[in-house]
Amino acid sequence: MPTYEYDCLKCGHVFEEFQGITDAPLTRCPKCRGKVRRRIGTGAGIIFKGSGFYATDYRSDSYKTAAKADKASDSPAKADSGTKPDSGSKTTAKGAKKNGTQQ
Repeated sequence: MPTYEYDCLKCGHVFEEFQGITDAPLTRCPKCRGKVRRRIGTGAGIIFKGSGFYATDYRSDSYKTAAKADKASDSPAKADSGTKPDSGSKTTAKGAKKNGTQQ
């Protein structure tokens, strides 16, 4: 529910009222019971809640698709480099078998 700001036309008292959007505007001042006028442009505030807001939160669908494709093309190269066996350890194991010694 928004907070509306009013000013009294009789005594000049300025006050805020927490009202629902569909509620009727106030007509009387709580201090002197004179006529009040609701101020224009007040009552709207921005509240940021959550972990944060980033430029990437609202990217277009075409950007997201291109980013996924780019990320997918980078992933296989990294995965292949980690699965290659060490060639030095195989040579040592074969050499030990050829000599007849056990490790």
